Amino acid sequence: MTSDLLRPLAERAQPPQAPTLPPASLGLAWRPLTAADVADLAALCWAVEAADAAPFRTSLEETAERFEGSWKRPELDTLAGFDASGRMLAFGQVTTSPGDEGTVRAFLEGGVHPDARGRGVGRALVAWMEGRGRQLLAESGKDLPARLLTYLEADHHGGIELFAGAGFTPRRYYTEMRRSLADDLPTTTLADGFSLAPWTPELDDAVRRAHNEAFADHWGSEPMTPEAWGLRSASFVPGWSQVVVEDATGEVAGYLMSARYEQDWPVLGHTFGYTSLLGVRRPWRGRGLAVALLGWAMGAYRADGMEFARLGVDTANPSGAHGLYAALGYEVDGGSVMCSIEI
Repeated sequence: MTSDLLRPLAERAQPPQAPTLPPASLGLAWRPLTAADVADLAALCWAVEAADAAPFRTSLEETAERFEGSWKRPELDTLAGFDASGRMLAFGQVTTSPGDEGTVRAFLEGGVHPDARGRGVGRALVAWMEGRGRQLLAESGKDLPARLLTYLEADHHGGIELFAGAGFTPRRYYTEMRRSLADDLPTTTLADGFSLAPWTPELDDAVRRAHNEAFADHWGSEPMTPEAWGLRSASFVPGWSQVVVEDATGEVAGYLMSARYEQDWPVLGHTFGYTSLLGVRRPWRGRGLAVALLGWAMGAYRADGMEFARLGVDTANPSGAHGLYAALGYEVDGGSVMCSIEI
């Protein structure tokens, strides 16, 4: 592997001259997506997620966010299939992350409407996405290890088998956890020398830099550029997000960012606040800052009428986060898997 990495990524990725388009025999007409397709794409995602019993639904706002980012080229990186009536029945998208410094990644995501399944549309889309992903890796100009990857629900066996047929292997597992807010909340006291501060736009870039540092030792994590970080989802809730500041220096020592996914509440059967990012920089670990942030967030969620606090964690998280969450009353409630081709 070491000798192979000496070869340029443009060679290792083995990009096709052009990704293979799905054949006409599938009965769909194919073209790239545009921002004008957002409503139809959102409807397709809901149909796919419902058919797959996914524990979430993609909102219209989240769908529109697929087209945000100066590095994205939907005219090259997306593909959608339409039936004779013009109804969107399948889509695929490949994206990259501009800040990658350790491993160059191409993310594959797609879906096929239940009405178009069972005739090879999924296999054709995966083949197209893999081809486009290899092109993007080769075009990155970064001679680093590389990865084609997709995230799937751990119980979505059909999807895992579909990608396995294209050479993707399960590499990493993630656990979803929830904690009832009807129970007593943990008593948390912030360590001396630190203060809690509300997230503000003025603190945002310092939080970004703290995040990049805090997650530098996490497998699969790569730095976030200012642009990528700034493209914050409509689900982000500033009032549920908090920062720990060291009093003596004014530095950001830790942070917690929250999201509100109202479209998921009927699916899961309860309301919740979601802790989307939680980190403590290495010099300040072991002082209970993460516990204080989580305790504060639980209180904020409950004060706004939420029934549960939810979050996700890498099962092999090096900071021992899984055990910390369990000790605070979080229980496992589903999970996902990352499948990849390592290049």
